[in-house]
Amino acid sequence: MISCFVYKMKTSVVSLLYFSLFFLSQFSTSLSERCHPNDKKALLEIKKGLGNPYDLITWDPKTDCCTDWAEVTLSCDDKNNRVTSLNLFKIEDVGYLSPAFGDLPYLQSLDINNVRNLSGPIPPAIAKLSNLTFLRISQTNISGPVPGFLSKLKKITYINLSYNKLAGTIPPSLSQLSNLEFLRLDRNKLTGPIPESFGNFAGKLTYLYLGHNQLTGSVPKSFGGWSFQTIDLSRNMLEGDISFLFGKDKTTFEMLLDHNKFAFDFSKVKFGKRLWRLDLNHNKIYGNLPAAITKQPWQLFNVSYNRLCGKIPQGGEIKSFDIYVYLHNKCLCDSPLPPCKS
Repeated sequence: MISCFVYKMKTSVVSLLYFSLFFLSQFSTSLSERCHPNDKKALLEIKKGLGNPYDLITWDPKTDCCTDWAEVTLSCDDKNNRVTSLNLFKIEDVGYLSPAFGDLPYLQSLDINNVRNLSGPIPPAIAKLSNLTFLRISQTNISGPVPGFLSKLKKITYINLSYNKLAGTIPPSLSQLSNLEFLRLDRNKLTGPIPESFGNFAGKLTYLYLGHNQLTGSVPKSFGGWSFQTIDLSRNMLEGDISFLFGKDKTTFEMLLDHNKFAFDFSKVKFGKRLWRLDLNHNKIYGNLPAAITKQPWQLFNVSYNRLCGKIPQGGEIKSFDIYVYLHNKCLCDSPLPPCKS
């Protein structure tokens, strides 16, 4: 009887010991995991929205998102262990942008690039990311408008929504982004004018890409009030005089203005010293080529398919360009075109 009692006691002690060790191991695991449970929940919803792609196979709910998930896809802050950046590249599965993106409140950088089967609109929940400074959603099949709610991202400095299927007009409210330095909306299906309110970007926005859309109307005169580093308005249906974009005091180095309906006297244009890429082909530009074109450090120069006339200035970097940058004008002449008639 006593031996039976002792045996039962030993069995109970062993069972208690195993239970304690199991509890401690689980408790230790929970203490060692860096990933915040709310962030993990949001990330798993994002993965689900993307079609549970094999590319995110490391996103296992049983492991720590800050330490065990692929480092190239996300990173966490070392102090508070919250997810601060999320990078998604070349995912092949069919999916959409989950509203759960908005449940990553510490996110500073969201980069989604070359995810070709991604469709649907940009979810309004993105506007909740008050710490976001970098946003790229490019080379996808997302559609719908350029969201006006992006104006709520007050810390944002970089927006790239190029190579998508976005349609509609450009929301004037984007001009409320006082920290924005870089904006790409090119290679979409955008229509309507460039908002006049974009003049509010003066001095801050230095890279503007609106090319390869269906924009109409004139370029806001306020654009003449500061220098872009790059301005791309190519392949739209814009019109009018844009000579105010030029000037000897400008620091712009790249102007892509081809395939529009711009019309102005090119002979009166002054160039900034840094301008080295200028494409004006397929417009309605008239006048002569100014002699100053021989003093620019051109890497790109094209004035074909316009209404220019007169002798082509000789010398400098301009001599390195062939006949094709001058073709289909009214009466340009001299090398590399045929000699001028006396």
